[in-house]
Amino acid sequence: MARSRRPREDNGGTGGKRKVNPALMQPLQPSKELAAIVGSSPLPRPQVVQKVWEYIKKNELQNPKNRREIVADDKLEAVFGKKTVTMFEMNKHLARHLAATDK
Repeated sequence: MARSRRPREDNGGTGGKRKVNPALMQPLQPSKELAAIVGSSPLPRPQVVQKVWEYIKKNELQNPKNRREIVADDKLEAVFGKKTVTMFEMNKHLARHLAATDK
């Protein structure tokens, strides 16, 4: 005889949505090297990462044999400091080029 499933627990009425961390949404000022890719206006960190990925895909900078690896062009090499980085290293390198804005 098959067991019937137990009803799921109520998640507190949040609708399953995550709460946005306000620290992640704080606008950050990109360095001049990073501004060449994402623009010079302050942006929250997730939007900076999104714009960098758009740039990478638009310019076909992912290694076709290993899509986790990014082969930097001149603009990205100025940000990353080397010719190839993995997608996991990318955020570490981007953090060096983002500064908190004065309020």
